[in-house]
Amino acid sequence: MSASWRPKLVLASASPRRLALLQQVGIEPDALVPADVDETPLRGEKPRDLARRLARDKAEAVHKMIERREELASAFVLAADTVVAVGRRVLPKAETVEEAAQCLRLLSGRGHRVYSAVHVITPRGKHRQRGVETRLRFKNLSQDEIESYLASGEWRGKAGGYAIQGLAGAFAVKLVGSYTSVVGLPLYEAVNLLAGEGYPVRLTWLNAA
Repeated sequence: MSASWRPKLVLASASPRRLALLQQVGIEPDALVPADVDETPLRGEKPRDLARRLARDKAEAVHKMIERREELASAFVLAADTVVAVGRRVLPKAETVEEAAQCLRLLSGRGHRVYSAVHVITPRGKHRQRGVETRLRFKNLSQDEIESYLASGEWRGKAGGYAIQGLAGAFAVKLVGSYTSVVGLPLYEAVNLLAGEGYPVRLTWLNAA
């Protein structure tokens, strides 16, 4: 494949964390197109299934959007979703201090799970998906630690009310699974899905050599 040409890639997200993770492995999306989907869990829906459904819904919504844009009509679409859960209870993407405080108190001193899914739609319309489960345990958080973290504002918009790649990294006693999945995009799964469908994920590595 010529180094001057590659198929286009659309990241179905406006998340700076997901973009940074792709850039970390040399992948530069051609466009960031966030998907507007209802993220409310269905009645009785398991956290794992919620992550998979939302990743698929985001990919499909963006795929329909770019079909009308000539410059992106033949692009790969990559979408992901991350769900933080304690048991079968799905924690919100905290938007208020009260929500974040509730999440942190619930996570303090106990284990929880982060379910992520990555979904790819190829230029030919083929769907591929992978799911990832990661287990974490937080230390016992003091009231002072919770209040200080809330004051940082880092929790805003984050699933479970925390960002593992930031200050909350000091809370994690144990992590079993995929760190990048907890940040927002399971890189191993994303790269292998794209590569398996013909996207030249390592082209920039060769160009940099």
